[in-house]
Amino acid sequence: MKKTPQNHQQNQKKHSARFVEVTSAHVGQRIDNYLMRELKDVPKSYVYRILRKGEVRVNKKRIKQTYKLLEGDTVRIPPVFLPEKADKPTAPESLLKSIEASIILEDDDLILINKPSGMAVHGGSGVRHGLIESFRQLRPNMPFVELVHRLDKETSGIVMLAKNRNALLELHDLLKDKTCGSGIEKYYQTLVKGHWHGGERHIKNNLQREQGRKQKVRVVDDAKSDGKESESIFTPINKYTDYTLLKVKLITGRMHQIRTQLAELNHPILGDSQYGDFGLNREIKKQLGLKRLFLHAYHLKFTLTSSGKRYDCEIPLADDLQKALKNLKII
Repeated sequence: MKKTPQNHQQNQKKHSARFVEVTSAHVGQRIDNYLMRELKDVPKSYVYRILRKGEVRVNKKRIKQTYKLLEGDTVRIPPVFLPEKADKPTAPESLLKSIEASIILEDDDLILINKPSGMAVHGGSGVRHGLIESFRQLRPNMPFVELVHRLDKETSGIVMLAKNRNALLELHDLLKDKTCGSGIEKYYQTLVKGHWHGGERHIKNNLQREQGRKQKVRVVDDAKSDGKESESIFTPINKYTDYTLLKVKLITGRMHQIRTQLAELNHPILGDSQYGDFGLNREIKKQLGLKRLFLHAYHLKFTLTSSGKRYDCEIPLADDLQKALKNLKII
């Protein structure tokens, strides 16, 4: 039976008009983007309609969708019907304690967390408890906290969270800045199949999502594709009998960039279930006790211009990765 507006509203809850005071966390944010955050379950068209009709007021005045919020502004959000929502899954206390123990650094602008392998940064399909959702549960009174960047579920290491909007925007700008020494320097360690010949290698190629597969990419001919330019610098750290430990400096940050580039070079990462050597993965599980992707984000360097603070954070390899290396002989 086709739903009438009345039937449709029966599945929704009407929220009364409310007045929200803008804090420093949202200074400079456009009113339309602010409303999309406050009204997550309504269509964008609805947000623009209530703005156009003047139902949204700032300091009792009509505003345009391009208005940028100031600290202390009072925003009137009109009455709205929102879908009845099931209670969000609550992260277990053990997970919250693990996240708290994984905080490397925290100040007024950001938080650095040593994410374990197996934890997704976002909740979603098949993922009940993402890092950011769990952190918000851990700190329910924190007015603003957002992920600055992503890290694959299988990858361990440093993840950045921003504690205010200005820091978030500045960090996003730094991530886009590829000028030597002025952006964010991100370094990884990875163990790959085979002997790496020569020293440092600067790899540039184009990556494109595989057709019909949103979570897998491949190297493509840049002259004939619409692939995204990807750039990494690989440097050998140690060579073992059958493997090489590499340092990777990430210049761009495409999905699965390091994994795909190394597989294309015939040096797949050990434990990589998507781009790796599957027979070898079974062997090293027995030989080294390695049960996951050997990729670890271990070093970040950057400066926040707004505060003048210099960050240079380096952490050791995860315990399971260090244990795997102890079973190998350096040559």
